[in-house]
Amino acid sequence: MLNKFKTVNKYYGQLVLGPPGAGKTTYCSEMSKLLESIGRKVVLVNLDPANDCISYKPEIDIRNFIVLEDIMDQHNLGPNGALVYCIEYLEKNIDWLLDQINGENSTTYIFDLPGQVELYSHYDSLRNIFSKLSTSVPLQLCVVHLIDSHHCSDAGKFISALILSLNAMLKIGLPHINLLTKVDLLKKHADKLEFSIDFYTEVLDLNYLLDSLDGDKFTNKYKKLNSALISIIEDYSLVSFQLVDMFKQISLLSVNNLVDKANGYVFKSEEGRHINSMLACAMGISDKLESDFE
Repeated sequence: MLNKFKTVNKYYGQLVLGPPGAGKTTYCSEMSKLLESIGRKVVLVNLDPANDCISYKPEIDIRNFIVLEDIMDQHNLGPNGALVYCIEYLEKNIDWLLDQINGENSTTYIFDLPGQVELYSHYDSLRNIFSKLSTSVPLQLCVVHLIDSHHCSDAGKFISALILSLNAMLKIGLPHINLLTKVDLLKKHADKLEFSIDFYTEVLDLNYLLDSLDGDKFTNKYKKLNSALISIIEDYSLVSFQLVDMFKQISLLSVNNLVDKANGYVFKSEEGRHINSMLACAMGISDKLESDFE
């Protein structure tokens, strides 16, 4: 294949990951609207071959290349096995995707990825695809990892979310932002939280969670395992969360400022003052979201 990327164009990307139901597709749709409203060129990319009910119109869609249902029928596979097949097939035929990354300079590509976490926690295909995008195309990437905030209401679920987030950060090896989604629903059930919201976003002393785990009939059988998992999370000290309400522009703007720093967009010299004004507008937004719980 001819190397058509020997140009001055530079692209930026968000890799949107997370378990099923975390809000990935909603995030992609709402974030693209925000970026377009501030004058940026955005390309939405659907890389989930099982996602046939999309709330936005992707400019690049893996289902035009390979369809999950067809693979299930042809190879007698279940949904998960067929999904692994599709992603491995995309890895082997990566030129199909690379050929379509050819937008205007500074275009932002938002990748909507499958919700099956084993694709990035146990397999290497997605990581290899991300690596190809970074090296074969001048595409500066960061990961936006979404976790449903309802996990904060259960100590066991929250530990699982932390382990998953840490696994993704170490496995993928790209700049990484962890988001707690659906905070509007969390506010309605704030009384179910054992600690203040700061405890969950900043991932403070997790030993306090051991008491909750020990008090549960199921998790108290695994005291040593619980303690070991908490020790791993705290030893790495990498995971923290940002709250996001996807239907509030000011909240998405705060997230976008983090994304711009992570993928390098903020260092675009021609945007200097505009970026600074955006940062100024978003100052304290995270604090305001957290104060809503007090």
